[in-house]
Amino acid sequence: MTSKVKDNVNQSSFTEGFCHDKASYPEDDFMQFKIFKSGQEKMLTTRVLFAVCLVAACRVDGYTLKEEDEPFHLDVLGTDFLRQPLHPPFICPDMTPSPSVPTSVEYVKAADVKVIATAIGANGSTIVSIPFEFRHVSWSIGGYGTYQNVITLANIFKLFSPELLGPSPVRMLHGQPATVNETGFNFAVTGHNTLNVSDQIRHMIDTFKSYPGLNFEEDWKVVTMMIGMNDICDYCKDKTLFSPDRFIHHMTEALDMMMKEIPRTIVNVVQIFPMKPLRDVQRPTLGCQLQKSFCSCLVQPEENSPELKELVEVNYEFQRRLEKLLRGERFFKKDFAVVLQPYLEKAVPPTLPDGTIDLSFFTADCFHFTVKGHEELAKGLWNNMFQANGEKEKIKSFSEPIKLICPTKEHPYIYTRPRVVSSAPKHSSVALTMFLISGFHYL
Repeated sequence: MTSKVKDNVNQSSFTEGFCHDKASYPEDDFMQFKIFKSGQEKMLTTRVLFAVCLVAACRVDGYTLKEEDEPFHLDVLGTDFLRQPLHPPFICPDMTPSPSVPTSVEYVKAADVKVIATAIGANGSTIVSIPFEFRHVSWSIGGYGTYQNVITLANIFKLFSPELLGPSPVRMLHGQPATVNETGFNFAVTGHNTLNVSDQIRHMIDTFKSYPGLNFEEDWKVVTMMIGMNDICDYCKDKTLFSPDRFIHHMTEALDMMMKEIPRTIVNVVQIFPMKPLRDVQRPTLGCQLQKSFCSCLVQPEENSPELKELVEVNYEFQRRLEKLLRGERFFKKDFAVVLQPYLEKAVPPTLPDGTIDLSFFTADCFHFTVKGHEELAKGLWNNMFQANGEKEKIKSFSEPIKLICPTKEHPYIYTRPRVVSSAPKHSSVALTMFLISGFHYL
């Protein structure tokens, strides 16, 4: 019993976890959990709302969700998300697939994508996201409704490739076994560090090989990884295990595995963002106080302390070493490319006109994004994919909504590692499988 509860506390989802604010719900809508820490039973009474959102009940009626569904979603998804009208259509001049399957990783169009998935080794120790993980609205893999309901990377690609396989269709009960039909190609294991990423990739590869309707050899695959923030959150607990050296070792191992075993693959690696500004995200909620336990190495040190300065430097070193690893052609060949997408490299929390943190982007734990934030993450990644190396936008904040771009007429392909080509590519028939591996439960 103790072990089970501990797992729930330490592994609640970051990327798909959307939290609740007690103030909006009656007393009997909450339940109590025990928190176990360091092998000792320390009972903290925390109230956690069971968000009951049956997908069949979440219908579209001019708004993202119907008004009668609001009580179950107000703090899970965010007020702005629930009351916003449908997003206007996103239409590009060219939304057609290649006339035949591209044989080169440099000539893959968005409409060639046929499958999407994600396996996120993310920092997801937020107690207030228990018991549900809202994977169906996650920025990288969420498949709820359409683009006009929720902007996710998967829903953007569905505009170009309506038969896209793999988007996560429903929210999941945390800790319960689920089939791929329920998860989509979302192989996230909440609470994992970089040392676990190869296990997620092995699961991905095995699933791809056996999944009906997926041509493992011919289908192009887009893999998005965002990982490393868990390691930073845990750095002070084991400075060797969670060091920049170990981070790069595990990333290299994971990328080598994909390059060796998965044909026709584009891997997005989303750059880690500066984590120190998250210390400024505060509100008077129990969940916000619990932030001190699930990312203690970041939150607990005093301002200007040696411990905090060291962690900030480690954060920067993770960024620098990751950029160095992916700078050259180490992970590039004819049918495979790893691309660093740097749009979050300098990002800080969004603010209001008066300079205060815009809390509408954050759940009650002060650490994870509501759907409002997830949508900006999705748009930023999409844009980076269609910007050339050296010209990729690095956003400063989500305070101003990101405007989606279309692939250009001159270069309608996903940008991979630039190379000189002597002639136009020869095409055969294609399917692009998109698999997203994220490494942080923040998004």
